Amino acid sequence: MKKILLVCDLGMSTSLVVKRMQEAAAKRELEVEIQAKGMSDFKNAITAFDCALLGPQIAYKLADCKQIAAALNKRVETINMMDYGMVNGEKILDHALSLCN
Repeated sequence: MKKILLVCDLGMSTSLVVKRMQEAAAKRELEVEIQAKGMSDFKNAITAFDCALLGPQIAYKLADCKQIAAALNKRVETINMMDYGMVNGEKILDHALSLCN
């Protein structure tokens, strides 16, 4: 089972994205765990996940998050702004899965 962390400023604006990603995973019969957390929880939370995606609104934190994740041999990237805005669970799930492999 892949564990995917979505990160936004407070962990609330990504909740709809999480729901859409879970729906996409269910359609594909994929076993994934997807959670949203706030940026303040990133350092502790990333230890329990395979990869992380940052919301576009905190893309400026990417370098810091990559450094923390790299020490744990994990990958972090930002969610494509268009996919985020359209709440495209399929594309965001695909992106996350490509990082977790």
